[in-house]
Amino acid sequence: MQLLKTIFSDTLHLFYPHNCSGCGSDLIENNNFLCLKCFNDLPHTNFAKHVNNPVEKIFWGRIPVKAAHSEFYFTKESVIQRLIHRLKYEGDTEIGFYLGQIIGKSILESNRFKEIDGIIPLPLFPEKEKIRGYNQSAVIAKGIASAYQIPVLENCVIRKRYTETQTRKHRTERWENVENSFFVTDPSSLKNKNILLVDDVITTGASLEACGNTILQIENTSLYFATLAIASK
Repeated sequence: MQLLKTIFSDTLHLFYPHNCSGCGSDLIENNNFLCLKCFNDLPHTNFAKHVNNPVEKIFWGRIPVKAAHSEFYFTKESVIQRLIHRLKYEGDTEIGFYLGQIIGKSILESNRFKEIDGIIPLPLFPEKEKIRGYNQSAVIAKGIASAYQIPVLENCVIRKRYTETQTRKHRTERWENVENSFFVTDPSSLKNKNILLVDDVITTGASLEACGNTILQIENTSLYFATLAIASK
């Protein structure tokens, strides 16, 4: 019986290969997204448990944040860069959901994010989301929610104008690029809520700050941040 199972599994793998999302290796179990090497190479920050961690320091004097976390360090030519590229540009939403679950587990275990009432993914401009087919931050947020068992509040906040990519802009240009870009569509749904705002990668924090300030205009709201990765300096 075990031999038949092995033959069936090998035949299935031949016609429907299941490859590691990090390196492309086929040395991977069917229910996993990463091979053992890529999984062990994930550059966890362990920020979730620590007060005044590097993510929180980004926002000192800028916006009141109860707690903030980035799960991984982002560096060029790394496993996490390849995974984020697959999520954003190759339609691999499954890896985004999976990485979101890892974030959810980290913040759940930290005990610093326990008062969250809802998760808001950083909105994309509608035309940009239409072209991509999805919002990568929403995919991550849904992964977090599945581990955390709290709702994702999509479309409560929208991006009301197109903004250019932030990649090649310096700090001041990033802020000017996203200033007044966000709008709360249903203020009553956020009133008296502790909100976790989610994005993919944080560099200067300009987008999170702009969106977060819009949310904090609603009565008795408070704010947490979580991102998939933080760009290494």
